[in-house]
Amino acid sequence: MARISGVTIPNEKQIRYALQYVYGIGDKTSVDILERANVELTVRVKDLTDAEISRIQDVINERYIVEGELQRVVTTNIKRLKDVKTYRGDRHSRNLPARGQRTRTNARTRRGKKLTVGGTAKKAPSKT
Repeated sequence: MARISGVTIPNEKQIRYALQYVYGIGDKTSVDILERANVELTVRVKDLTDAEISRIQDVINERYIVEGELQRVVTTNIKRLKDVKTYRGDRHSRNLPARGQRTRTNARTRRGKKLTVGGTAKKAPSKT
């Protein structure tokens, strides 16, 4: 199993898709990295040589921020927004969508499980 930027990538997948297991590398970035490293897009990870893996790792190290460092950058950016008390920072601190999505309905992923408000159950009919 090959390790790139501290992530073990799957052996059976094509390198183009296996690189996307690294946080911060998507489809376009993966293709760009492989073109710069002169590696074919459709080769399987198990068929890569050590030289090709090291070329890929070198391209990633010199051009991209990935994994822990990228997560640290994102976290500090969100923390800065909260400290400055911007609208977006306020939305982050309240666990609400920060990019203009509606919250009257939907937004369940961000807001969490629905909490039922008490007193809405139907009353049993009383005998008279």
